[in-house]
Amino acid sequence: MQGLLALEDGRVFAGKGFGVEGVETGELVFNTSMTGYQEILTDPSYHKQIVTMTVAHVGNTGVNLEDVESERVWVSGFVVRSLSPVVSNWRSRASLDDYLKSNGKIGLSEVATRALVRHIRDRGVMRAAIGHGEAAIDAAALVEMARNSLDMSGANLVDDVTSVEPYNWTERSDAQWYRGHHDDASGPLIVAYDLGIKRNILRMLTDRGLRVRVVPAQTTSDEVLALHPAGVFLSNGPGDPAAVTYMIDGVRDLLGKVPVFGICLGHQILALSLGGKTEKMRFGHRGGNQPVKNLLTGVVEISSHNHGFAVSEGSDLSGAEVTHVNLNDNTIEGLRHVGLGAFSVQYHPEAAPGPHDSLYLFDEFVERVKSGVQQGVE
Repeated sequence: MQGLLALEDGRVFAGKGFGVEGVETGELVFNTSMTGYQEILTDPSYHKQIVTMTVAHVGNTGVNLEDVESERVWVSGFVVRSLSPVVSNWRSRASLDDYLKSNGKIGLSEVATRALVRHIRDRGVMRAAIGHGEAAIDAAALVEMARNSLDMSGANLVDDVTSVEPYNWTERSDAQWYRGHHDDASGPLIVAYDLGIKRNILRMLTDRGLRVRVVPAQTTSDEVLALHPAGVFLSNGPGDPAAVTYMIDGVRDLLGKVPVFGICLGHQILALSLGGKTEKMRFGHRGGNQPVKNLLTGVVEISSHNHGFAVSEGSDLSGAEVTHVNLNDNTIEGLRHVGLGAFSVQYHPEAAPGPHDSLYLFDEFVERVKSGVQQGVE
């Protein structure tokens, strides 16, 4: 079945459609991970984005019931070079094609993804329209749809993905994938802000014995403090962090009153609450092979990323220090404020399927929560 991907600059890529038929728009981005497409599809941080995989062959392991990061597929579209005709894995329950169909999402295969990714790398991420079926015949109309679609700058997408009601999280990770933790979740209570939270983050917290209460993004700082938490976690999520003004103000009220740990969007929100600035990146960091240097230890960690915004270099962070930098472009990847008991990283230490170089960050958060010591990453 015919399929097209049309970019706002007028470039059009042809392909073979899979998943559902129709047309959808989103910001076109690429991910360099070799594995983990099911986790990518279900990561709320990809809301309103069309994801292109740089790895050539996708779909050979199918999809399963265990590896999802949320209750649904969030990407606006999924683009691959070659969709595997064979699905074979002991945990597989469906093909990637069937999975997208059941979730109402459009896929496109047989696309010249190498040329597409080079185009994005040179021109920067841009808005796009993906079409599958009869609706995809008119390339000019798709280009116009792309040009009229949502601009990620200034977009508050947290309201779209956050939970409606608070809930307790008790599920732990599977011991065959993660060893060394799995304490009973009967320790101190932490509150996790759901800005688009990934389930494996929650598993990493409960694995370490914490009781986890997940709250919607609109939960006020007073409501959080009324729960008497031993710590507060700020999650990942989609969109422009500067647009989520209520979270910035709320976190500012929490600083110094309770230990705070942020990942990805949570890292950006923390920086903004400290008085810093954020900016949109040319094509962002998305993939499982990003080198990050820990400036406190000198150790280089290979890490997983998914972000299109970053904390601006030279931001006034009210005394916070930069703890991690990306070795590809020197962007800020980590912060700590010793006096206020807050720290954060831009990348994903919880990443499934990996890498797992940075899981120590959860251990350090737990140490501070359990000891009641409000200080940054040592």
